[in-house]
Amino acid sequence: MENSELMEGITEIAEGNLRPGVIEGFLEELPSKALNLGVKVLLCVLLFLIGVRLISLFRKMLQRSMQRAGAEEGVRSFVDSFVKAALYVLLIFMMLSWFGVDTASIVALVGSAGVAIGLAIQGSLSNLAGGVLIMLLKPFKVGDFIKEDTHGNMGTVTEIQIFYTKLSTIDNQVVILPNGSLANTSLTNASGNKERRMDVQVGISYGADMKKAKEVLFSLLEENEKVLKEREYRVFVEELADSAVILNMRCYFAQEDFWEEKWRMTEEAKLALDAAGIEIAYPQLDVHVR
Repeated sequence: MENSELMEGITEIAEGNLRPGVIEGFLEELPSKALNLGVKVLLCVLLFLIGVRLISLFRKMLQRSMQRAGAEEGVRSFVDSFVKAALYVLLIFMMLSWFGVDTASIVALVGSAGVAIGLAIQGSLSNLAGGVLIMLLKPFKVGDFIKEDTHGNMGTVTEIQIFYTKLSTIDNQVVILPNGSLANTSLTNASGNKERRMDVQVGISYGADMKKAKEVLFSLLEENEKVLKEREYRVFVEELADSAVILNMRCYFAQEDFWEEKWRMTEEAKLALDAAGIEIAYPQLDVHVR
């Protein structure tokens, strides 16, 4: 009430609507009202600082609780972002209420403008709904390597937020994808299973000993300790191509070993075939002149 009276006095002086004794009364009450306003501002700042600290402590406690409960990192990140936004909105409403602002009127105003706001931020609302669906359906989690089929973006999921999901690409770039798009498009999760099949294709010349080449490549699979021996592993003719016989080394590795072993097996296949005297084919053209 005192703040409103102070503002009314200032308004009357500015507009020149002076009643007898208004200026004198205003000047007499000004120091006490200004002091009260300053105290409220100081207390409001103190309330804000305490609120920020309490929000930070609550978020840390929530993170520890979810971690002890075994919640996935993506779920923890999503819940933390949502709780942080909600608590800051609550803190702002408390500060407005402290200054005498009718928060019920503000809520009613926001509610009446909900349709317009919804149309204006429908993209953000779609991303929010997509984030909720990702948390519920769990098509991927933090640490999975995914590829979204619409634009071909791929990478390891590092963070799932309220509106966006962050990927780290193979060359260490950050890709930020809206959750709405991820929830409404097809994607490939290469890390969805604990085991992953590997295919290394090698082309040998038509004049090479195909049976010997298969034996050389099969011995590589048997000697590799990280090949999952309980799963099928074999070497077979994949294709009779124009300039080569394509042999395929097929086996399974644990998800975390896949890329290192794929690179190593590709190199070892070349070295082993060279040591056995088997020619690896390359595109060539024979010209016959009559």
